[in-house]
Amino acid sequence: MARAMRPEAEMENSITEGVIWKNLLKFFFPILLGTFFQQLYNTADAIIVGKFVGKEALAAVGGATGTIINLLVGFFVGLSSGATVILSQYFGGRKEQEASQTVHTAVALALSVGLLLTVVGVILSPAMLSLMGTPADVMEYAVTYLRIYFMGMIPSLIYNIGSSMLRAVGDSRRPLFFLIAACMVNILLDVLLVLGLEMGVAGAAIATIFSQAVSAVLVILTLCRTPLCYRLEPRRIRFHPGYLPKIVRIGLPAGLQSVMYSLSNVIIQSSVNAFGTDVLAAYTAYGKLDGLYWMMVSAFGVSITTFVGQNFGAGKYDRVRKSVRVCLGITAAATVLMSGFVLLLGRLLLGLFTDDAAVLDIGVSIIHLLAPVYVTYICIEILSGAMRGAGDSLIPTLITLFGVCLLRAIWVLGIAPGYHSLTVMLLSYPITWTITSAAFIVYYLRGGWFRRCQRRLEANQ
Repeated sequence: MARAMRPEAEMENSITEGVIWKNLLKFFFPILLGTFFQQLYNTADAIIVGKFVGKEALAAVGGATGTIINLLVGFFVGLSSGATVILSQYFGGRKEQEASQTVHTAVALALSVGLLLTVVGVILSPAMLSLMGTPADVMEYAVTYLRIYFMGMIPSLIYNIGSSMLRAVGDSRRPLFFLIAACMVNILLDVLLVLGLEMGVAGAAIATIFSQAVSAVLVILTLCRTPLCYRLEPRRIRFHPGYLPKIVRIGLPAGLQSVMYSLSNVIIQSSVNAFGTDVLAAYTAYGKLDGLYWMMVSAFGVSITTFVGQNFGAGKYDRVRKSVRVCLGITAAATVLMSGFVLLLGRLLLGLFTDDAAVLDIGVSIIHLLAPVYVTYICIEILSGAMRGAGDSLIPTLITLFGVCLLRAIWVLGIAPGYHSLTVMLLSYPITWTITSAAFIVYYLRGGWFRRCQRRLEANQ
């Protein structure tokens, strides 16, 4: 039976009350800044190794290894989103005992998956890089970086699940502070190990896993010390009966969606690798700028998932719908501004990563192709995040798998090879974004997903 939530928890929760756009932005900006500092992890590595080790090291740290890391880590982040949604609904519905058991089950999941990924990543790194067609002059750097990175997988997943649970209950500030501290550690260690001790990509990888450990310790201490219902008690960390299936029901489709996204990007990355080291380095540098947009739009996605989850759990359905409309409008405006920023300052920003003129020219051409079409992606992120917050995960995943992943693979493997053109290959992004956004709009407006989630919620009360 659910217990009444203590007054201090009620005071902390402003998501279910107040002006939506103000509370949405209050919640969004710490997530955005936190995502920025998380992005700064690999960006700092890329800048330092690109400038002081070489373009082969730059290609290894960003392009060759980043796609594999996103593939495996992204699956867990998607899977753990099930815990985030369930916790936000229990917190919004003031179900204290259920919220507590969700937290402990989620941490047990992070420890288990972290151990598995550590073993898989260390053993299979060379094979995965070979399958992607990583250039020979990049391979040694990439294997070194990837193996060391996977040795720090458990703290990485602990931070991810811990910070997502804090955000699920409306706390987006402390995860930001933890990431700032970890990012500073990462940069200092990059300078010490890469420049001072001349450890190359190994130094950059060691700096990254130590900084991830810092963020993991901070988030665990926070969860252990809170007096609220999401308090973490180490002796209770286990798979509580009935909670793992609930997490998997919502999180597994999201995890598979992330994997398919990453696999489609692996296909693109493999095609990019075939164009040689200059194109790979340019695509890697562009990816760091491109990450500015993705961290922004994903922050809006996390925000709307939490807003919908808590308000849905509280039975405030009109507020759910209004939150989605407000979030779509704000995200559209921010996307237009971000596209203009990247187009205007693209070459200058690319120069942070490399001084090679050929690499810079290729990078600018990629910016001119993709930055103007970011707006075609908005509905995918916001509408799928809203549906996931209400508990509908399967159909949005299937829409994404077909509209983005399958169509992208068909384009890259079936159409682009006939042209052997980087531009033709990269057109797969705006084409698939547009088609998938249209499908999401139709599915959202029909409303069947909302009624199903409402019936499921009411049946569980």
